[in-house]
Amino acid sequence: MEAFLISTGIVALAEIGDKTQLLALVLAARFRKPVPIILGILVATLVNHACAGALGAWITHLLGANVMRWILGISFLGMAAWSLIPDKLDEEESATGHWGVFGSTVVAFFLAEMGDKTQFATVALAAKYSSIVSVVAGTTLGMMIANVPAVLLGERVTRMVSIRVVHAIAAAVFAILGVLALAGVGQF
Repeated sequence: MEAFLISTGIVALAEIGDKTQLLALVLAARFRKPVPIILGILVATLVNHACAGALGAWITHLLGANVMRWILGISFLGMAAWSLIPDKLDEEESATGHWGVFGSTVVAFFLAEMGDKTQFATVALAAKYSSIVSVVAGTTLGMMIANVPAVLLGERVTRMVSIRVVHAIAAAVFAILGVLALAGVGQF
């Protein structure tokens, strides 16, 4: 349960103001069809985070717990710093083509998540916790918590929440996890 809750919280915080949340806002404004956009986000996130979770578990098995403790600690500290850097949405990421709203959302979100901080967080969390299913379910729920309101409420969401404060909280959480990992506290 810890893996699920921590994964959900970290990704929900890290996703606020992220380029994929900006992409959700763009898609919602462009298409005004929330259901296929939300389903597209869900499918893209499940596939992307399942791959990232499998990679994290494989890396842990390959390298061993002691080496992973250091890699995770440094990775979490890096993600803390990365969380403080605001994201920008590239125009080509919101292009659609002929795939419809659902297909365009799946492709755009999957590609936008490649190399994104929430994907790296999923790899690190899957390496930290032994339950890939809990991590992927948690990171996916975190993405949905951050992106569904963006789709449903559009830009009004970004006016209600200070992005800088949310990024600072996410950075603090990542930093704490990094220090705990380096200190050997937790499941390593």
